[in-house]
Amino acid sequence: MARTESNMLALGTVAPDFNILDTVTDKTVNLHALTGKKGTLIMFICNHCPFVVHVNPEISKMAKTYQPKGIGFVAISSNDVENYPQDGPKYMKLKAKAEDYTFPYLYDETQAVAKAYDAACTPDFYLFDSDLKLVYRGQLDDSRPGNGKPLTGKDLRDAMDNLLDGKEIAKNQKPSIGCNIKWVDQ
Repeated sequence: MARTESNMLALGTVAPDFNILDTVTDKTVNLHALTGKKGTLIMFICNHCPFVVHVNPEISKMAKTYQPKGIGFVAISSNDVENYPQDGPKYMKLKAKAEDYTFPYLYDETQAVAKAYDAACTPDFYLFDSDLKLVYRGQLDDSRPGNGKPLTGKDLRDAMDNLLDGKEIAKNQKPSIGCNIKWVDQ
């Protein structure tokens, strides 16, 4: 499995808007319809990546904890489905149900959204405040498939807790590591 790090979009960047398919509801949605009152977490994931498979239980659990507190959760898959058909919309819908996602799982068919966010890997996490300004980007925690470290979501949980408590979020953030996004024609 390839190990690609996040590009670490500049803190303070305003979340790029989008208008793409939610594979769970089969409706086209935009960012502003999905934002949380206190913040919004955008996650670039996919179905087949072993790094995402590893973190799925934690992101599902985190959503159930933080959505009621005002954090909107959004997952986006931007992979090339011609070469990775298991990451296509019909399989995304099945994955969302199997993993008990309580959030939209969006299909970025043109890959324009991933490019706008400078996403590089799956999983790639972006936490925005209530003004949609980036306050955290990076890893979920130090756990990786096979490294024996427990899956806790500590880094991202700390960032969300600080955002909710009105505290400063540490600027020293570790990039996420995962499979590279499967770009079309690259």
